[in-house]
Amino acid sequence: MPSPLTLASLVVGYLVTLVLVRWVVLNKKEHPVSTVAWILAIVLLPYFGGVLYLFFGINRVERRKRQRRKAVRERLAKDRPRIAKYEIPVPEEFSEPERQIVHLLKNCESPGLTRGNAIEILDDTNIITRRIEEAIMSAQKSIHIQFYIWQPDETGQRLRDRLIERAQAGVKIRFLYDQIGSMRLNRTYLQPMLDAGIQVASFLPGLKFFERWSFNLRNHRKLVVVDGRIGLTGGMNIGDEHLGRDKSFGRWRDTHLEVRGPAVLQMEQVFAEDWYYATQEDLTSMDYFPEPDASGDRVAQVVSGGPDSDDPTFHMLFFAAINLAQRRLRLMTSYFVPTPALVTALSAAALRGVDVQIICPGKSASLVTIYAGRSYYDTLLQAGCRIYEYRRGMMHAKTITVDDDWSFVGSPNFDARSLLLNFEMGVAMYGSEEVAELNRQFDRDVGHCHEITLPERLRHPKRRVFLENIARLFSPVL
Repeated sequence: MPSPLTLASLVVGYLVTLVLVRWVVLNKKEHPVSTVAWILAIVLLPYFGGVLYLFFGINRVERRKRQRRKAVRERLAKDRPRIAKYEIPVPEEFSEPERQIVHLLKNCESPGLTRGNAIEILDDTNIITRRIEEAIMSAQKSIHIQFYIWQPDETGQRLRDRLIERAQAGVKIRFLYDQIGSMRLNRTYLQPMLDAGIQVASFLPGLKFFERWSFNLRNHRKLVVVDGRIGLTGGMNIGDEHLGRDKSFGRWRDTHLEVRGPAVLQMEQVFAEDWYYATQEDLTSMDYFPEPDASGDRVAQVVSGGPDSDDPTFHMLFFAAINLAQRRLRLMTSYFVPTPALVTALSAAALRGVDVQIICPGKSASLVTIYAGRSYYDTLLQAGCRIYEYRRGMMHAKTITVDDDWSFVGSPNFDARSLLLNFEMGVAMYGSEEVAELNRQFDRDVGHCHEITLPERLRHPKRRVFLENIARLFSPVL
């Protein structure tokens, strides 16, 4: 006869399971496979499955928060016509794929095209860090800075001290970090910034316990905007490991952009939305949206997306880019765990005759992620895709090029977390110069890669295939 305590725990577990299953059925709007997976986890793993769902399964961006972000967008659009002033119609020389991508992003509420930008593509993390430091030290009025990971190590300390210097010189500085990604930032590290007058905030999906510590819905953006005139964004976070000082990773390969021109106003708008979301402080002031300099002739469009958007912007963008490719598609990513839709799109592109080339990491902070990504290799290789694993160190860049016309550099990885759950951003670039530069970088990186082949995959022991397929089950939350 079970003890009363055992019976009580069984009854409570049964009731909790019923409540959670009902919640999942009523509220999960994703693919049915995801819904069934969560139901099975809750039923087969009493208590533990429920805890997993509370941390990983719920989109806690409530309607009021969607409305809050919509309100600041509307205010920017209404009161700051200078931003829209520099947006241009689709140029006649654009290819059909370019036109369709512009149309897609417009319908996903992204800002329009801008011309007159100077864009430099940076692929060395030491140079990226130096450019960030130089931009900070050049500031005269304002610095707006946000990162997913900001480590309180030597690199983080040096950049923090530079921020303090500029704050003491009268520059208005706002510093936004993600609660999970930058969990090592403590009061001891932040207090000197606060004492210097720097405004510091953490980006949280909410204030309740499960909201505060949800591992989903993170702000994965990396952005620096100085005086509304210089913008830096891309894939690199702040920390010693990103400069190759962590022996477990070795050399760190990343890609960032330094932008000048009207696209910087769009980058400033992304920060203004995130800052308002975190602090409710309105930054819609002309002080932060100055008349842009005529810096160059490049056409670019800042793209942002997240779980508060009506549409999964980056998932749609990547899906469309793959399907619109006519000759060649190249992508590199630090986490390759594609959704079923993207696997189909990549396979179909290769079968159409598109030269599909993918650089994936050969090492990662997450072995589960590596294994999950490899579980998709066979399908893609059989379709004709070429897959390379980077072996020189840590691959952390996130770039895409389509034919000779269109390219993208930003923060989103090629996985469900980035494309469906996180707040991400990047820059879409329309023109052959950026594609050519990214292709040169891609060719150099291939020289440090091992190409994966089907015969090699067929020689893998069954045990490894089993582990890869087990890891694949966790794809929706990796």
